[in-house]
Amino acid sequence: MKMHQDQRGGAPVGCLAALDDIAATSVIYFRLWFDGADAQAHVWNDLAKYLGRDRAERALEAFEKLCSLCARHGRRPLIRHAVGCKCVGADESCFANFIATATDGDREDAMLIATLLVRADVAPLIASLAADFGLALKQMQLRAPRAVYGHAAQVSATLH
Repeated sequence: MKMHQDQRGGAPVGCLAALDDIAATSVIYFRLWFDGADAQAHVWNDLAKYLGRDRAERALEAFEKLCSLCARHGRRPLIRHAVGCKCVGADESCFANFIATATDGDREDAMLIATLLVRADVAPLIASLAADFGLALKQMQLRAPRAVYGHAAQVSATLH
């Protein structure tokens, strides 16, 4: 079956449980952020719980700007899976790898990945925001978000 062009970014490419903590948390928070105000409150609560109010505010601001810029200046709308879904879509995988690459300080590679998500002129800005957000994730106890949202399953050899 041929997938419609607008849904290509939703094609399953992996399993959430196979991602490292930064990538898995990025996917979960990405899903939550675009799921509405109640879900965004979960992101805030996690950040505040593990980072304290001041650091959480800065991390949330970076993440909010990052998501907003991706939505406004995206090459196309990013496709996400449901919050509880155990697979990872192509766009989600790209987003997670982008955050992880920026967090590791690989700025040039992060900007290259960013051009898959947004227009080239916006790439440096979102790369900087991704690095800020990713470093905040590194400071958290990253086992908690995965456990809270029920994604602590073991890696399965069968993805679909």
